[in-house]
Amino acid sequence: MRVHQQAELVLQIAVARPAEDRTEEDLTIRRDGVLVSAAEVAMEHEGRAHLLRLDPGWVTIDYRAVVGGVAKRPEPTQAERVVFVRPSRYAESDRLSAMARSEFAGIGPGPELLAAVSSWVGTQLSYVPGSSRPTDGAVQTLLQRQGVCRDYAHLVIALLRALDVPARLAAVYAPGLEPMDFHAVAEALIGGRWRVVDATLLAPRTSLLRIATGRDAADTAFLSAYGGAVELIETQVTAVTDGPLPSDDVTALVSIG
Repeated sequence: MRVHQQAELVLQIAVARPAEDRTEEDLTIRRDGVLVSAAEVAMEHEGRAHLLRLDPGWVTIDYRAVVGGVAKRPEPTQAERVVFVRPSRYAESDRLSAMARSEFAGIGPGPELLAAVSSWVGTQLSYVPGSSRPTDGAVQTLLQRQGVCRDYAHLVIALLRALDVPARLAAVYAPGLEPMDFHAVAEALIGGRWRVVDATLLAPRTSLLRIATGRDAADTAFLSAYGGAVELIETQVTAVTDGPLPSDDVTALVSIG
C-alpha cells in the first residue's frame, strides 16, 4: 500500500485467540523497507487488532500463522443474544421483517430455518466480484440480486435477525476458497451454540479459521485508515490445510473453532 499522508491504521488480519492454538505466528510491517511496530489490542469475541501510525511512504504488511488443534470458544452470553438480534449498519433487519416473516412462515428457529435462509439467499443472489460498493447493506444487496461474500452474509444475518434469531458476521481465512481472499460468513445462535451459515458454498465450513467477529462488516474490516489518505495497491491471501480439504455436508450444523 502507499500512505500519502500521515495516517493511523487498524489491521484485523491476525487469527483470533486463544493463543495456545497458534503454533507459529509472525506479523511484519515495513515502511520504505524499515520495520514498523504495531500495538496489539484485544477486541470483543476474541479478535485481535493491531494499531499503528504511519508516515507517508510505501508500506508492506506480511502476516503468517500456523494453527493446530481445535479452539474452544466461550458460551454465548446474554449480552450477545441482545446485541446480535438488533438491526445494524449493514444488516437492516428492521427493513426486511415483513418479507422475512412471509418468506419463511411456519419454519421454527432451528436447523431447518438456517438451511432455508441459506438456500434462499444462495438462489436469489449471483456471486459477482466487484459488483457491490463498500457502503451497500443487505437491502441494497437484495435489490441488486448480486454481490460478494460479505453481501451474502449481510443478507443472511438481516433475515435471521428479522426472524428474532441472533446472528453475526465472522471474518475468516477459508482454505479452498476460489478465488482466494479474506472471506465472510454468517453465524446464527441455534441451540445455545453459534453455527456457521455460508450461502456462497465457496469453501468447506469445517476448515474456516476465525479472524474477527462483529455485528457486520463495520466491525470486521481487515484494514481501516484514519487521518490521512492511504491507497491499497495489492493484497494476496493464502490459506491452506495440512492434508486434503474436508468435505462439507450442507445439512450439518457446523461451528467455527
